[in-house]
Amino acid sequence: MKVGIIGSGGREHAICHTIKKSNKIEKIFCFPGNAGTESIAENVKIDLESFEKIKDYILEKKIDLVVIGPEKPLVDGLVDYLEKFNIKVFGPNKIASQLEGSKIFTKKLCQKYNIPTAKFKICFNEKEAKNFLKNSSFPIVIKADNLASGKGVYICSSENEALIAVEEIFGGKFGAAENILIEEFLMGEEMSFFTIHDGKSFKTFGTAQDHKRVLEGDKGKNTGGMGAYSPSRLINDDLEHKIIEKIIKPTLRGLDELGSEYKGFLYTGLMIVDNEPYLIEYNVRMGDPECQTILPKLKTDLIEILLSCCDKKLDKLNIEWLNKKSLCIVVCSKGYPDIFQKNVEIENINKINLKKDEFLFHAGTTMVNKKIFATGGRVLNFVSLSEDFKLAKNNLINNLNKLNWSGGFYRSDIGYKVIE
Repeated sequence: MKVGIIGSGGREHAICHTIKKSNKIEKIFCFPGNAGTESIAENVKIDLESFEKIKDYILEKKIDLVVIGPEKPLVDGLVDYLEKFNIKVFGPNKIASQLEGSKIFTKKLCQKYNIPTAKFKICFNEKEAKNFLKNSSFPIVIKADNLASGKGVYICSSENEALIAVEEIFGGKFGAAENILIEEFLMGEEMSFFTIHDGKSFKTFGTAQDHKRVLEGDKGKNTGGMGAYSPSRLINDDLEHKIIEKIIKPTLRGLDELGSEYKGFLYTGLMIVDNEPYLIEYNVRMGDPECQTILPKLKTDLIEILLSCCDKKLDKLNIEWLNKKSLCIVVCSKGYPDIFQKNVEIENINKINLKKDEFLFHAGTTMVNKKIFATGGRVLNFVSLSEDFKLAKNNLINNLNKLNWSGGFYRSDIGYKVIE
């Protein structure tokens, strides 16, 4: 069969790599892909805003299944559009994608269905938000309502920091802002919990811990993610039961009452406080870099899983995993998440010889005349599976030393909470 993958990041390269192992695969197309996908698939340069061009290409090439990686096409309704032409698509529809598309939509759902989450206030203009902050206690969390590539969240330790956040969001840093979300700051530890859904049933799909801040020790600005490890050190049977019963099932009930089902990956971002889960956010796709961390542990054929979701037969399938620890370190362009230079050659990438259970997933890269150049903020994802996190980390550092890329940087403390 032929499969099309929408997206150009490390997540999409990891999906492409995992799907390629299936004996069902004849060819993979990546829209638009990167230098990593180019060696295992056909990259298709196409405008992701042009649904009609995507649809025409899928029909022309007789692509059997489309997998949508990033959030924006999902929130914009690409699934609904393609399904009108009887194209098989893995991903949630436009209504369900509001779980990520609007943080306020999700907060109202939490309120209605008693889903545990931080106390919050919705403000509809800059003046209202600033007045509310005058009587608030700090630290406090301020969020842009709309999509912000994982960067629209501010943890503010003072009123002055909070005022700057409000001004930046209403000033259009993440696109036009009609409202803003102000939340209490929960003291706990974060965890990413993944499930996969077919619209009728769902199964768990691993846990991970992302490292969002750009600097070591979880300091500095928020990023799309500097690295991750899986499984989370927090997960246990009791906590998993609480997450499913108190958070995921009520959310699905809420969508059902809106006349929508959920099909696709669901990323539940949680704050764990004394073994109690609180919903921080939903993402309507696999996380990035959590996807790169989780998929290498998958034993079951990913294509079988995705097809069973499209055919509403997920409950008939048993998903099996390797019993290993996984660690991912992201290499970024110098200057990220602020201004960085583009089209910088990654000179030593051919010196990396991956051993068994070692992976290299590309993100912001392109290939020109067989040379690889960095074009994005997050550039490469080094992943290692091992019996323990420390060994995995040592393997990664070994490969990063071989890379020795002068144009980039990485956090060398990824996984510090699980490594002695």
